[in-house]
Amino acid sequence: MATEAKYSIVREVGRGSYGVVYEAVVSQTRNKVAVKRMHCNVPENVELALQEFWALQSVQSQHENVIQLEECVLQSGQVFQPISRQYRKSDSHLLLIETCLKGRRCMDPKSACFVWFVMEFCDGGNMNDFLLSRTPDSQLNNSFMQQLSSAVAFLHRNQIVHRDLKSDNILISHSPGGPVVKVADFGLSKICQGKVNVNQHCFSSACGSNFYMAPEVWEGRYTAKADIFALGIIFWAMVERITFRDGDSEKELLGTYICQGKQLIPVGEALLENPNMELQIPLKNKKSMPDDLCRLLHEMLTFNPKERLDAFQLEIRIRRISYGKKRQRS
Repeated sequence: MATEAKYSIVREVGRGSYGVVYEAVVSQTRNKVAVKRMHCNVPENVELALQEFWALQSVQSQHENVIQLEECVLQSGQVFQPISRQYRKSDSHLLLIETCLKGRRCMDPKSACFVWFVMEFCDGGNMNDFLLSRTPDSQLNNSFMQQLSSAVAFLHRNQIVHRDLKSDNILISHSPGGPVVKVADFGLSKICQGKVNVNQHCFSSACGSNFYMAPEVWEGRYTAKADIFALGIIFWAMVERITFRDGDSEKELLGTYICQGKQLIPVGEALLENPNMELQIPLKNKKSMPDDLCRLLHEMLTFNPKERLDAFQLEIRIRRISYGKKRQRS
C-alpha cells in the first residue's frame, strides 16, 4: 500500500468530537506534517469532511495565516485513494457518500471509511495553550490580532465563512520572525457560491461554539459578520487573559462572557436577551488597553451586525491601533 507507507505516524496531538490529529513524518523527506483523521461513519461526518476539503483546496497555499492542505486521502477498508483537487463538488460528494454507505452496510471494521487530511505541521500547538503558557505580551497580542484579521479578510474575500473561530482552532507555527498564527479546522465552514457579497449572504443553521457565537447566530439568521464577532471575543480575551472552563473538556479556554449570578453567559446570548446592554470593555483593568482598542472591540461586538465592522474594515483598522506598538511599551 504505497499511500499507507507515504507517512509514518509519530504521536497523537489532539482529539475532538469529529476527528483525531496526529504528528507524522513524510517517509521520503522526513518532513513533519499534521494528519487529521475523520471517521465518515455517518452522513454528518461526511458533510464536515467535505466542507473542510472544499474550503482548504479552494485557497491552497495562498495565505501565510491559513493552514495549508498537502493532500486529502479517502480510506475505504484497506484501500487508500487520494481525493484529487480536480474533483468537482458533485464527484467528491458522491465518492464519499458511496464509500460511507458501503462501510455502514458492512459491519466488518476493516471496511470502515475514513478521510485523512495531510496538512502543514504547526510546532507551537494551538493559540489557546500557547498564550496561557506565556506572560502577557502586548506586542505579541498586536501581532496575532493583525495576522488573524488578515486571514479572515482573505477568507471572506474568497467567499469562505469559517463559522467556528476560537482560540482552540487557531494554530501556532514558529518562524525566525516570531510566532505565526494559522486559522484551521474548516469543518463548519461554508463557501458562498457565485459573486455574492459575503456580508449579505445569509445562513440559517446555527453552529459554532457557544461562547464565540454572535447574537444573530443564536437566532439562526446571520452572515459572515458572525466571524467578526467571534474574533472580537478572541481579541478581548487575549488582551485581558479572560478565561472560562469548558464544561465538556474541563479545559481552560480564552473567552469572554457575562456573569449572571454564578452562571457564565456567552456574550452573544446575553446581547440577544438585552440588545441595549453595554459591554464593560476593558473588564479587568482600564489600563490594560487604550481607548482606540476599546472602541474597536465595541464595533466588533455590536449587537446589530449592520453596525458591526466587516473583515475588510477590520484589516485596515487593526493596523492603526496604538495597543502593542513599541513606542507605547509600558
